[in-house]
Amino acid sequence: MISLYLNYMRVPTRRSENKPPIPIDYHLSPEKYQELKKKLIRLKARHPQEAAEVKRLAEMGDFSENAGYQLAKSRLRGLNQRILDLENLLKRAEIIITDGDTSSVKAGHRITVISTGREKTYTLLGSNESNPTEGVISLGSPLGAALIGKRVGDEVRLTINGKEKIYKIIKIEA
Repeated sequence: MISLYLNYMRVPTRRSENKPPIPIDYHLSPEKYQELKKKLIRLKARHPQEAAEVKRLAEMGDFSENAGYQLAKSRLRGLNQRILDLENLLKRAEIIITDGDTSSVKAGHRITVISTGREKTYTLLGSNESNPTEGVISLGSPLGAALIGKRVGDEVRLTINGKEKIYKIIKIEA
């Protein structure tokens, strides 16, 4: 009887645990790498102040009814997580360095294509820097992945929302 009961027991799961984790893209331009290093230094400089605030509020007594303490503790946890995430990203970063070779599309290149009679220029960088409105696309995006390794004159065909689009490469710049 007890074993039958145990079969129906379930451990509750959070919604976030049901989704597969988003893979982290470690490709960074040298400029973005330096920017993130500076951000890490600023976050680490804030840490002692936040920790001191938690300590000060903890001295006020009852933790369960101390809203200020709860908020400060939450801010400190968030700061610690951002520091850990940035340290991990910087430790594993793959710096995008463009050599002078523009015979085929590589990470860090600027690619000019013609699609539906319009000329567009894209820069291929990691997903941390992608900004399609500025013409910066991710290496992992459908277009970015399709362009890698192609040469001037090559065509790339993509099906987007059920419509086929053709991109013809007209220029590759380092």
